[in-house]
Amino acid sequence: MGTIRLLIVDDHPTYLEGLSRLLEDEEDLECIGKSEDGAKAVKLAGELQPDVAIIDVSMPSLNGIDTAKQIKAISPNTAILMISAFDYQSYILASLRAGASGYMSKSMPLNELVSAIRLVHDGDRVLDLKATDKVVRYLSASDERDGTDSEILHPRELEILKLAARGMSNKAIAGELYISERTVQTHLVNIFKKLGVSSRTQAALYIIQKGWVAPSELS
Repeated sequence: MGTIRLLIVDDHPTYLEGLSRLLEDEEDLECIGKSEDGAKAVKLAGELQPDVAIIDVSMPSLNGIDTAKQIKAISPNTAILMISAFDYQSYILASLRAGASGYMSKSMPLNELVSAIRLVHDGDRVLDLKATDKVVRYLSASDERDGTDSEILHPRELEILKLAARGMSNKAIAGELYISERTVQTHLVNIFKKLGVSSRTQAALYIIQKGWVAPSELS
């Protein structure tokens, strides 16, 4: 197992230092950068290209959501894991739309955070129970279920998107459909462009909102 290189961003110095020390105790985790400021974090991400950025949602000046969006723009391979003391629906949805792969409470046990880091690094989506409940409630309350937009995707693209939204890796999708991983990656890039999204999480939200798949099918 390779080392997961972390960038940690939080405007509370004590929490930032404590979290970085705790995570450094894990053999497969390495904190290569930390910042109390969103703008500085974006600069660090561009220079260091971390594997995972752990970002506090609520920060002064450049907030965590905008920080995440800018980091994804300059370091697209960096997985974003948002952490927060708040579970507001607006924060959760905005984080996912900004390209975050996960949203977790700051009060979670350390082992759950470590697990979440590893999962987002592997390309999975991670939401704690409260965040999941709020997202599902939001999507269930939406009255718009327009499936006609699915015509913008070819049948194979839609098939791959549904598998990806279920959390399957590129390798697993390739094995399922008897195609190469490179072909899966190419399809996903084209899908993201067509839908105007930048991550699997955003794509999953998109197809649920459009009614192409039920939330229960992605669990």
